[in-house]
Amino acid sequence: MTINKIQEGEKLTIALQGRLDTTTAPQLEGELRSSVNGISELVFDLTDLEYVSSAGLRVLLSAQKVMNRQGNMTVRNVSSEVMDVFELTGFSEILNIEQ
Repeated sequence: MTINKIQEGEKLTIALQGRLDTTTAPQLEGELRSSVNGISELVFDLTDLEYVSSAGLRVLLSAQKVMNRQGNMTVRNVSSEVMDVFELTGFSEILNIEQ
């Protein structure tokens, strides 16, 4: 998985490419831990995310909890495959998803 970060003031956009699974979730978790201090708007761009596993969902949920305290989080450009996972797990009700 490739993680591309773009920070503009208090807004951080994270674009994910590849698979967010048990192998790559710790990488994203580490990036988030070191990047979200002082961030009031977090955007995940999932245009090139092919797959998300339960480990990846856990990282997204953790990020959502942090951002609930310090701002807001938006998930954008979700593929139909990833959206199916979000809908089956109820994450479509938890996350702010913009298509």
